[in-house]
Amino acid sequence: MSEKRRFNFGPATGVGSLPGEDALEAAKTAVGSFETFAFLPELPARGPGADMIGRTAGLLVEMYARVEPSGWRLGDRPGRDTRRAHAWLRQDLDALEEHTQGYEGQVKVQAVGPWTLAAALEMRNGEAVLSDPGAARDLTGSLAEGLRNHLAELRRRVPGAEIVLQLDEPSLTAVLRGQIRTASGYRTHRAVDRQVVEAALREVIAVHDGPVVVHSCAPDVPFALLRRSGAAAVSFDFSLLTERDDDAVGEAVEDGLRLFAGVVPGTDAPLSDPAGSVMGVRTLWRRLGLSSGLLPEAVTITPTCGLAGATPAYARKALAQCVRAATSLADNPE
Repeated sequence: MSEKRRFNFGPATGVGSLPGEDALEAAKTAVGSFETFAFLPELPARGPGADMIGRTAGLLVEMYARVEPSGWRLGDRPGRDTRRAHAWLRQDLDALEEHTQGYEGQVKVQAVGPWTLAAALEMRNGEAVLSDPGAARDLTGSLAEGLRNHLAELRRRVPGAEIVLQLDEPSLTAVLRGQIRTASGYRTHRAVDRQVVEAALREVIAVHDGPVVVHSCAPDVPFALLRRSGAAAVSFDFSLLTERDDDAVGEAVEDGLRLFAGVVPGTDAPLSDPAGSVMGVRTLWRRLGLSSGLLPEAVTITPTCGLAGATPAYARKALAQCVRAATSLADNPE
């Protein structure tokens, strides 16, 4: 594989989701909170089609999904649910465009990655796409093409920005371990081979010529696999790291992988002083024996996960805390 490109990232950003249903207010918060690293907000409180699975299903090319009592299921043609997903996304893009006039920093856009999507989307028989290797390959190809179109649209709307693509893969570890349950709930789908997982991720990551972040707020994030797949950064809930992850994290950092460390609680909670928010990051760095001067170049500060479950006031405070914590890390990496 050719040498991986190195990218610079802003010091702090959001994960993706925000509370409420007002796209203009959400865009104002997501852009206004960060001077150099805004993001396109997701507002799942609006209902089906604004949720992470429905939103990404709406991006698919020549594949369509509708809402069933059990979740999102593939169908033959676009219906009301697909149209609604498209309408929510257009509304969000309009709001982002309005609030990024003259903006020249990074803008991050989030979509569900191929394996979490394959675990969540049902085929016509009610089983997950994950259960059929051919269907999973088709889904990966459709997602890649849809993301290519989506990224082109973003570049047209925010021409001065550097677009960062984030793939949300909270189910990735469960897919690798064979822990995704079948429709009956009595069995689990067979574990997917790591090389197959890596190849699909590489196919989707390759659609973007800019930086790609893979996000998971589940335990045991496969840092090495994501690094090999071509991700420039991994976003994760820092509180779920254990010392078992030390070697993988250390190797990832030394290989140039950026860490998006989720250190600010994603739901309403008392916030410590900014230095306290990144104390664990400094402790990890010392444990790994890495240079403290490398910290600001290797770490971006985020909430632990999306903020959809927070109050609007807390969400704004949490994003501001990310900025202050990142400044503390840069000013005093020791």
